[in-house]
Formats: sequence, C-alpha cells, structure tokens
Amino acid sequence: MSYTNQRVAYGSTLVELGRENPDIVVLDADLGGSTMGKMFEQAYPKRHYEMGIAEANMTSVAAGLAQTGKIPFTNSFAVFAGGRAYDQIRQTIAIGKLNVKICGSSAGLSDFGDGATHQSVEDMAIMRAIPNMTVLCPADANETVEAVKAMVEMDGPCYIRLNRNDYPNVTEEGRKFQIGEPTLMREGKDIVVFATGYMVNLAMQAAEELKDEMSVKVVNVSTIKPMNTEAILRLAKDCKAVVTAEEHSIVGGLGSAISEVLRKECKPIEYVGLNDTFGCSAHNYKDVLAYHGLTKEHMVETIREMNR
Repeated sequence: MSYTNQRVAYGSTLVELGRENPDIVVLDADLGGSTMGKMFEQAYPKRHYEMGIAEANMTSVAAGLAQTGKIPFTNSFAVFAGGRAYDQIRQTIAIGKLNVKICGSSAGLSDFGDGATHQSVEDMAIMRAIPNMTVLCPADANETVEAVKAMVEMDGPCYIRLNRNDYPNVTEEGRKFQIGEPTLMREGKDIVVFATGYMVNLAMQAAEELKDEMSVKVVNVSTIKPMNTEAILRLAKDCKAVVTAEEHSIVGGLGSAISEVLRKECKPIEYVGLNDTFGCSAHNYKDVLAYHGLTKEHMVETIREMNR
C-alpha cells in the first residue's frame, strides 16, 4: 500500500511487522494519536505501553525491555523524544548498545502551529553526536516504510525523524532501504545538492527548474549517521560546488556531516537550513518553511550563486 504521510506509513509498517515478529513492542508518551502508535495499540494492545507524559521513564522502560530480547519502539514528538530523554538515551541505551528504536515524530518545522517549543531543529545534531547511535531521516512515506523495516533488521540503537504532514513521494515504492547509503536521485555535473527529509522534494523541483541553465545532481541522504564517506566523496567528486538542504539547523545537522566528509576536498559548500535559530508558529506548513527560507525558490538562488 502506498502512503503520503510518514506518520501513517510508520504506524502501518509497525503493525505489519508486528504480525510477523512478536518481539516488537511499542511505547508512547501520551501522543499515540499523533505518532500513530495508536495503530499498533489497536492491533496488539498487550504489546503497547502508554507511558504518559514521561519520556525519560518511557526510555528507561524501553531499555529494560530490550534487555529481555524485545525490540522496543519509543514514540514522541522529536523535540521531546531526544530532548527530555537525552540522559537515558546516552547513559543506558547508547553506552549499552541496546536494541531500542526511537521515533521522533512531527520533526523539523512540521508541527507548524505549536511553534518553537514543539519544533525540533537540533535533534539530528544531538543524536548523531551520540556514539553507537544510527540516525535516519527518510525523504518521504515510501522510504519511511522501508526504513522501519531496516530498523527492525539492524541490532542496536536507532533514531528516526518523521514529518507530520502529507506531501508527494519522490522515492520508489518498495525500494530496499540500506542504512548508510545515499541515493542518487538525479544526475548532474555542475552542482551537487545533498538533501534529506522533505528537502529532497524541493531539491528535485529546484534541479528541474534549473535544467536549462545548469546540470544539478540531487542526492537523497536518508542516513545521517553512519554515512558512507566513499559514496559521498564519489558523488561530489566531479561537481564544482556543493549545496546541502535540511529542515534542521545548519549547526550540527546534514550540512555539518557532509562538510566533515568533504573537509579535505576544498570544495565550496553552502547550506540551506535554519540559520542557528528556533522555529516559530505559523498558519500552515508552507508559511513557516518560507519564513526560514526552506523553499524551492531559495534553493534555486543558492544553487545559482554556487554555480557562478
């Protein structure tokens, strides 16, 4: 089945996987109706745990469940999933290399109405700085389905961030998700855009708009950590400049990760992302993205500038 919402894709896939694997359990922090953990609760009520507004405790319980052989998925808004439970994630799950899967829902600016307190603009930076942690940011609902399957197959701590809103898929339905591997979305030779999450969609639109001016390569980086450095180097090699695009602060996120990989290549790099600022409330998702410059138009101008 094809989905257009990452949260629905996530919840539906957990239900499907739960049918095959009785070790999968799901924990929610009073947000199951938003994270779509409620779908698992309806299907398998004895394997779902409502923990209340207590992310730290939820995360500690998940660690305990992992030590009994279960595969726990913890769910909350991204800003709470990692922020409120950072100590438990670091001290217990990451140091212990426990098989806990953390879902940060309504990530980035996608919870447009609730403003800065509910918008996670630093979660990728926090999570990728934690040793032993895998960090995923799928481009769309199609890729979310396959990413969740890959999370179950891998052993160890993993964080996935998901968008709240509906938007078109840009990845192929059913394409196997390989943790660590970037995906070439569009060939190009002048500028390479490394994008993640919703920004992959905008990067594809920008590349299409610029096709008569220049050749723009678009790469979907859906694994923020670990990153296949050889693949990133190869994809950037023949292009004269690099642009990164993320619905996240430019401090510590995808742009920082790509810069770390390319640090010896001496290629010009420019970032499209939040410029070291918190989010803000807005009437709709497009308005808050536009306010922070996360638009196709801004990406087009950034690419043009890097091609001069």
